[in-house]
Amino acid sequence: MMLHQSRGAAPAHTGTCSTTANQLQPLFIIPSCSTRRASAHSRRSAASLLRATGPQRSTRGLRVLAIDAAQPFDFEHRMRQRINDETRLKVGIVGFGTFGQFLAKRLVAKGHQVIATSRTPYEEIARKIGVEFYQDVDDFCEEHPEVVLLASSILSTESVLRNLPVQRLKRNTLFVDVLSVKVFPKQLLLRELPPEVDILCSHPMFGPDSGKGSWAGLNFMYEKVRIGADPKRERRVETFLKFFREEGCNMVEMTCEEHDRQAASTQFITHTVGRILGTMQLRSTEINTKGFDALLNLVNNTTNDSFELYYGLFLYNQNATDELERLEKAFDTVKKQLFGRLHDIARQQLFPMVDARSTGAGSGNGNGIVVPASSQPVLPAPREPLALPAATQQQQYASGKTIDV
Repeated sequence: MMLHQSRGAAPAHTGTCSTTANQLQPLFIIPSCSTRRASAHSRRSAASLLRATGPQRSTRGLRVLAIDAAQPFDFEHRMRQRINDETRLKVGIVGFGTFGQFLAKRLVAKGHQVIATSRTPYEEIARKIGVEFYQDVDDFCEEHPEVVLLASSILSTESVLRNLPVQRLKRNTLFVDVLSVKVFPKQLLLRELPPEVDILCSHPMFGPDSGKGSWAGLNFMYEKVRIGADPKRERRVETFLKFFREEGCNMVEMTCEEHDRQAASTQFITHTVGRILGTMQLRSTEINTKGFDALLNLVNNTTNDSFELYYGLFLYNQNATDELERLEKAFDTVKKQLFGRLHDIARQQLFPMVDARSTGAGSGNGNGIVVPASSQPVLPAPREPLALPAATQQQQYASGKTIDV
């Protein structure tokens, strides 16, 4: 940067610089590279140079004629902006209920741009989170989100997808579902969406309650159902998955079919047991065990979800019916074991002599426990039948009367 001082009075502004070279006197020159990284030492050196050059003059007449410094439009800024654009997604959430808001908060916190739409007006909640809300789904699609995140309920997903004006979106938009069942949305998305659209089926195996604090160690299942062979599209889906990976999730890649098979014996059974215990209206006591606290926590985590979610786990997972039957049979088996043991004990108490005769020296109660014969109570001998004289018996039969014994 070169600074000059005018010898005479400053000329009037005429739109062009009228100061001649003879009217300017160079005071000091600082290389452009030092201008960008001027240190305190450099500034002190420049001040010393000013004091050492000729008579002392006021510096109020100094004018900056050129600035050789990095500007927002320089190469470094453009490259930094390009990197930010590649790692920052514009995510549109369809269905801004409890789970949609739960995901939106984390996405905004990580610097992603989030827009949302829902049948219920959530403008105020969205504004507080930092999300731009669109009540009109056409306006939502015309914002061209890179990722459309389906966070609607399982029961309403089909109608929501069919009413979505997909033609207003970019043809290579990435659709992601976060439903608790996977085969159903996979088949639905493949059937309803055009072939140019990318599809990622995923299931965060946690919710607002279980993932309230940290997502570290929580499972996140996904399947890349259909991703176009384009580096930008592949990078986009990896950026989306990177968000959950950086949050500490345990990333599990598996098919939707395998997910439903395993989830029927884990997630559905968990919800079923939690709702059964919730129906019993369990309450905390002063002598809770850790196991009982875990049951109460299970009840809270499952009953806080809507019944529509639980019903969707049953209706749209073909493995759920089999697991429900297995649960019912298991309960009957345990119940029979309890009442079978109780029946054996009651029978031994009522008929100890029968068991003694059948076992010899000692009787068993049917459960491997032998009771010694000496400790068994002795009952009186069986009563003999009443004997009547033959003549009297014949007379009674002849008269047609009965004999009470």
